[in-house]
Amino acid sequence: MTSFRKRFVTKPIHAWAKGVLPALSETESEALNAGEVWWEAELFSGNPDWSKLHAIKKPTLSPEEQAFFDGPVQDLCDMIDDWKINQETADLPPEVWQFLRDHKFFGMIIPKSHGGLAFSAFAHSEIVRFISTRSVAAAVTVMVPNSLGPGELLHQFGTDDQKDYWLPRLADGRELPAFGLTSAEAGSDAGAMVDDGVICNGQWKGEEVLGIRLNWAKRYITLSPVCTVLGLAFKLRDPDGLIGETQDIGITCALVPTDLDGVETGRRHIPSSTMFMNGPTTGKDVFIPLDHIIGGPEYAGKGWMMLMSALAAGRGISLPSMGCAAIALSAHTTGAYARIRQQFNLPIGKFGGIQSRLGGLAADAYAMDAARHLTCAGLDEGRALSVISAIMKAHATYKMRSAINDAMDVHSGKAVIDGPSNYLLPLYRAVPIGITVEGANIVTRSLIIFGQGSIRAHPHMLDNMLALQEKDPDKSLEMFDKSLWAHVGHTTKTLFRAWGRALTGGRFAPAPDAGKATPIYRQLSRWSAAYALTADFLFLTLGGALKREEMISGRMGDILSEMYILSAALKRWDDEGRQDADLPVLQYAAQNALHNIQSALDSVIANLPARWAAVVLRMLTLPGATTRKPDDRLTVQCSDLLYEPSATRDRITGDLHKGCQRNGVDVLNSCYAKVVEMAPVMKRLRDAGKTPQQALTAGILSDAELSEIHAMQTLVDQVVAVDDYTPDELAALFPAPEPKHPTQEAAE
Repeated sequence: MTSFRKRFVTKPIHAWAKGVLPALSETESEALNAGEVWWEAELFSGNPDWSKLHAIKKPTLSPEEQAFFDGPVQDLCDMIDDWKINQETADLPPEVWQFLRDHKFFGMIIPKSHGGLAFSAFAHSEIVRFISTRSVAAAVTVMVPNSLGPGELLHQFGTDDQKDYWLPRLADGRELPAFGLTSAEAGSDAGAMVDDGVICNGQWKGEEVLGIRLNWAKRYITLSPVCTVLGLAFKLRDPDGLIGETQDIGITCALVPTDLDGVETGRRHIPSSTMFMNGPTTGKDVFIPLDHIIGGPEYAGKGWMMLMSALAAGRGISLPSMGCAAIALSAHTTGAYARIRQQFNLPIGKFGGIQSRLGGLAADAYAMDAARHLTCAGLDEGRALSVISAIMKAHATYKMRSAINDAMDVHSGKAVIDGPSNYLLPLYRAVPIGITVEGANIVTRSLIIFGQGSIRAHPHMLDNMLALQEKDPDKSLEMFDKSLWAHVGHTTKTLFRAWGRALTGGRFAPAPDAGKATPIYRQLSRWSAAYALTADFLFLTLGGALKREEMISGRMGDILSEMYILSAALKRWDDEGRQDADLPVLQYAAQNALHNIQSALDSVIANLPARWAAVVLRMLTLPGATTRKPDDRLTVQCSDLLYEPSATRDRITGDLHKGCQRNGVDVLNSCYAKVVEMAPVMKRLRDAGKTPQQALTAGILSDAELSEIHAMQTLVDQVVAVDDYTPDELAALFPAPEPKHPTQEAAE
């Protein structure tokens, strides 16, 4: 029977599939093989095992990490004047640079055996998140040496000699690293780079050695203006066959000391008026020995694999931490400001238009920080989470943008006027940085999340593709027969799951006993099955053309992302003891995510080129918008959680009422506390219909209470006030150009 099936059924399908599915390029193969799958594979399976989610250990700081967080991190924040950095000096103060070196902020990921701190991914994330609430420039300065760059690549791939020499010097700041990948020709498409390295003989420290002659022109390179060692990605060639028969070896990563002849650094870009060190670097005929290749000569041509493996830190830790900091700060400050600011003799937090923004801010802050915690837990298990890191990078920065927009809408003119007391505008200016770097979000959303996730996370798709890539015809057919029928069995089970759960509205879908959150698990199980079935229909009807259908793959990526973030929120609620007070934000996040999932799935089906498949899918999955967005009652509940002080508010905003604060936030916090304290007194005043002085005369207020009202009003005035400048002060911020000497004008 198996032989008959293979000959008369599998073989024709095998021949058809070989013609439909394009061969994977070497770059695509390396990208697919980089990293591993984790919880996203369960979501992609159509039948997630929720016990696996609950078994993931909640991340916590070790005593050593907590001490560092309570000590050097707090001290660093106290040293930072973000306004001065961005508007006056265009750099961190020298004493801050030295503090970062002295306390090994640049060595958080480096093992203790090489002089580093060996902190967990969670500690790394918490530190970057906290510093980001004070200064993006300072946070970026800390995050880059600890994410994609020489330190990360050396840690993963370096030779013992490279690690022994470079890692201690990077850990204590004797060497400051940067990594050069992006160039004018190559942004998201790293394979298009023209930066070139040619294997040849050359002089190194007075001796002739085999090495590489480099020429490059990179831009957007963070820390390039001040780095002492440059990690460089380039295309390596061996035209004379000095190390083998292959002439075009491929993308390679090497270490280039910046004091070598021909290296140029120092010029700066101004990234969205956020003054961290960023700039171009060029090299002309720069010679390095062959052992400067990270990992040694055997890693020549493996740079793309190395880069894809190392992206997890930048995408999974650094940028999501900055995004979550911005979301939490937006939620924290907007809730306080809505309680303090009054219009028409009423706090603006009681107006429906404001409440609609506050409700979304509360839910986004809760859900995205839950996703940050879950991702760090996976990374701390030693996993290279390429797909999840892409989800986190894209959606944390997207949510950062929407959160800051909402916060600025509520703050209105307060957020528009620039100055030291404006705590939102520096984050607003940083939004395009987060959206763009470490892989532009458009590419990440449209190509990577579903494009890579669909192959890696699907139970059988990668096996199918590997079988088709096998050069031996008999072995290829044998492998394909096994993977194909496993795939068919999976799809058949998924079809009946999706259909049954759609017909019953997910009421009987698998779910753990999670109290009031159990129905949310059931809905996620329902849409997981619908998603898995839709993915198989896309593979069947589009084949290799699927990677060109970027709008469809973008929507599928959105669905996978929504499922991941919502499942993280569910785990957070469980990890934190199923707090009833937090349930509204979980329900808001769930309703919003489920609505978005249905809407995206509906759009995928509506735009599926094979209309017969669209009809069948719609019948089997029923993606009509049966789950509405959160209603007004729930929105007001979530809004009140930011408006009123509570333990829930502190959990949502990450305890931003204490510790590291931007200019203006400390006054806001003091005023918020005072307004809350004086609320009973002010209510008594309103009920009496009198002014404070009239109430004092009538005996309704005491002298002490009147004094407290005046103190409160002073704080309110400080919060509502915006910065202004004399002409001389403004001229100092924006000095006029020096007048030209008459001889200069004549020469021009």
